[in-house]
Amino acid sequence: MVSIRDIARMATVSPASVSRILNNDPTFSINDNTRQRVIEIANRMHYSKEASKKGPRYNHDSMSIGLILRHNLESELRDPYFHEIRRGIEHEAVKWRMRVVKVFGMRDSDKDWDQLSQFGAVIMVGEMTQPAIDKITALNSNLILVDSYAKHAGVDVIRTDFAEKTADILTKLYAYGHRKIAFVGGESSIVRPDGSVVRDENEIRAVSYRNWMKLHDLPAVAKTGHWTAEDGMQLTHQILAQSPRPTAIVVASDPMAMGVYKAINNAGLRIPEDISIVSFDDVEMNQYLVPALSSVRMEAEEMGRTAVKLARDRMIEPHKMVLHLVCGSQLMLRESVKKLV
Repeated sequence: MVSIRDIARMATVSPASVSRILNNDPTFSINDNTRQRVIEIANRMHYSKEASKKGPRYNHDSMSIGLILRHNLESELRDPYFHEIRRGIEHEAVKWRMRVVKVFGMRDSDKDWDQLSQFGAVIMVGEMTQPAIDKITALNSNLILVDSYAKHAGVDVIRTDFAEKTADILTKLYAYGHRKIAFVGGESSIVRPDGSVVRDENEIRAVSYRNWMKLHDLPAVAKTGHWTAEDGMQLTHQILAQSPRPTAIVVASDPMAMGVYKAINNAGLRIPEDISIVSFDDVEMNQYLVPALSSVRMEAEEMGRTAVKLARDRMIEPHKMVLHLVCGSQLMLRESVKKLV
């Protein structure tokens, strides 16, 4: 059962104001738009004065968010991007006094799907297959996908501009005189309803890299593996064993870039004199590397905050138009890139 306090929180007014509006207090002066907003929210939340007096306390489920995550807390801490998204979700939910509950992890084999219907909205961070999406939306139509790049009709999506940014990086490297440009990245992973994973080397940055190189009639050298420093190092060793050696490497994440740095150092080469490096994530330590790592900065915490704002809107208002939000990133050029011309 929805309470006056719940309506006040969603309308961003005081409970006293809500009470006076809903009781048609003739002595209460307030902006007409605010009055109308409170009444509309009360109607959509099926508020009843009699039920609120006699019924049990509202358990806040209709104004809470169910969270489905790709990573557990341990793996999140190794990947700052996903850790920041989750932090943004939690911080924005606190702002609106909304409860966020991790329902299950994508890779859990035993999932309690039915409880998804108890939440006002569901936020999912990562990729699941279409049958999994269908299963979720059958239980809760207010689903928001974060960091999802597959095509899912009828679902709100918040994603990065990393495909476009990869092309921007390559264009800049080309302008700097680089023609032998390699790519090191991780495989995309899409989770089935049973928790098993479908892996694919066609991650968005890798696809953008191959398309750009083909468009510019340049040979593509792309290596993909796990999103770890160890794989970054091993994949770079493979690239450096080939001829001709690249003059620049685009790396899909900063953790992998740590391994790329080590592989280049192990080969007796120097950054950027021999090989320029550009990465993604822009974690704080990048500026302290030698040389400082050029990287793409995405405000991942803001992506999480935006997901909560969208979830809140979907709880208050019926679905009218599906939204696909593309969040802009910024390339932070530092000492790891050299001009050849």
